[in-house]
Amino acid sequence: MPGTVFTPALEGLKLVRDKNGKILTKRFLEICKDILPVLDKFEGAMALAKEDIDGNISRLESTYKSNSTEFNYLYKMVKSSSCADSLLWLTRAMDFLVELFRNLLQHPNWSMAQACSDSYGKTLKKWHGPGARSVFTEVMNHAPDRKKFMDIIGGDVKGDAEKFCNTFTAILKENHNFLASIGKDNLKAQ
Repeated sequence: MPGTVFTPALEGLKLVRDKNGKILTKRFLEICKDILPVLDKFEGAMALAKEDIDGNISRLESTYKSNSTEFNYLYKMVKSSSCADSLLWLTRAMDFLVELFRNLLQHPNWSMAQACSDSYGKTLKKWHGPGARSVFTEVMNHAPDRKKFMDIIGGDVKGDAEKFCNTFTAILKENHNFLASIGKDNLKAQ
């Protein structure tokens, strides 16, 4: 039986930490890349967001590849380089996606636009300036039909989505705690 859109990320979550519990850079970035195709299901409405997320992944990945032995651990890499902002915005984007999946699970009667707007309000809105907020509002006007979106992402995703949200949230929270410890978690978009 083929998996859901969450299957690759769930497999990656099993391997994201080393035996001492440290987050491995390559594995974390792979999880983010594994979940990113969900944005393709928005039929272009989230193209700008996907491009931004892709850019943050690429910057982090490029830093990792510059010295994969030295930068094996995510937080060590961020402390030793200038990529804290990329980790911050990637983490915030993943917060948005997790919240969106939660809304879709917990509020079956909400439209896709309502689920997205609520997720945005809980995760990204306070960090965005008026321009980004305006763009996001416009994007939500083009959100796909909820039923169509759920059909496209495949089958019975409830169990996998819940597991992904619960497991990945802990990692994202750890990222925020780390970023706060280096004075980077309160950065706003300009």
